[in-house]
Amino acid sequence: MFCCGFMWKSGGEDLQGFYPVRPECQPDVPRTRFKSRAGKTLSARRWHAAFTEDGHLDMEKVLRRIQRGGIHPSIKGAVWEFLLGCYDPDSTFEERSRLRNRRREQYGAWKEECKKMVPVIGSGKYVTMAVVQENGNPIDESSVENQGWIVKNTVTDERVLQWMLSLHQIGLDVARTDRYLCFYENDRNQSKLWDVLAIYTWLNLDIGYVQGMNDICSPMIILFDDEADAFWCFERAMRRLRENFRATATSMGVQTQLGVLSQVIKTVDPRLHQHLEDLDGGEYLFAIRMLMVLFRREFSFLDALYLWELMWAMEYNPTMFATYEELENRNNAASDPKLLKRYGKFERKYINSGQNEQHRNTLAVFVVASVLQTKNKRLLKEAKGLDDVVQVCLFIFSLVSLKAKKEKNKLWNFKFKLVFRY
Repeated sequence: MFCCGFMWKSGGEDLQGFYPVRPECQPDVPRTRFKSRAGKTLSARRWHAAFTEDGHLDMEKVLRRIQRGGIHPSIKGAVWEFLLGCYDPDSTFEERSRLRNRRREQYGAWKEECKKMVPVIGSGKYVTMAVVQENGNPIDESSVENQGWIVKNTVTDERVLQWMLSLHQIGLDVARTDRYLCFYENDRNQSKLWDVLAIYTWLNLDIGYVQGMNDICSPMIILFDDEADAFWCFERAMRRLRENFRATATSMGVQTQLGVLSQVIKTVDPRLHQHLEDLDGGEYLFAIRMLMVLFRREFSFLDALYLWELMWAMEYNPTMFATYEELENRNNAASDPKLLKRYGKFERKYINSGQNEQHRNTLAVFVVASVLQTKNKRLLKEAKGLDDVVQVCLFIFSLVSLKAKKEKNKLWNFKFKLVFRY
């Protein structure tokens, strides 16, 4: 489905050492198939060569390399900051340094604000038990899990109460996040993840904390030594994904994407769509987790990161930084052919076709659609219930990382036949 072809091939540099797995967990963890390949993967040398002397970045060259073969782990964090719109490629080293310092100061101020309310924040520890009752009253007993800290007075501020009620759930999810990685054997690394999620939740109570945000945030904690830098990268990633986590009494965040997935399959494979409807799967709810956390549970850690950066590169829009920073001076891609070349391949096709509607995360939908369509015979034959559909999908995802380039290119080609129908 992805036109550049996956890099899960024999040969190349084995990158598992960048994200080592605990020995006792290795039998249960998906094997990493992605390998860095000379001439395709964006290497540290190619990355540094893409900057001018004062720091302007040739984004067109960088995107082309990422779309061919992903990013080497040694530079993932630095590249992601541009892919996610943290920095403007037209900025200089000096301008980015000033902006980074301002952001670190801002994050520090937010952290201090939160620490005054919950002293555990920034302590290197985190809570896993409720710190306050739903009516705002203190919980009398202290606990080892909450590091001996308790709320002493009734919480009357609704915003503070809403936030405090989420803190233990964040802690419970943090304790389960990527526990197979050696990185999280260090309790301080877990606490960094909790701090970032807690602070992000305080600043975004309209959505609050939703399970799955931990899966999106974890790679940022691993990639960045500075907690503030990890926060800002996560914040930018969530600008793309936050609607996935928004839910009301009548709708869920990924419902629009599920609707698109349903229409795609109904159009290209009516028989498969009818079969899924007969299994009460016509709403495609079995794909919620895949779309919400972008396949973090379906692939190994490194393979999932490769898929993310591939999609981000193809959907890259050079005006993101200006939009996020609310700057007035923005270039118009439609009237600037040079700027148009700096868009990702997928984004550029939308602009050329005159389609201006919101289409973020559409590529993720087509990943799921292509997997379903390319193995429709097996689904029609073996899926007798929705549990069977999920199991077949998981098996197919493992094949995507194992089989030959021909199979992978079938998935890519399928997407490009469909993308401009919707």
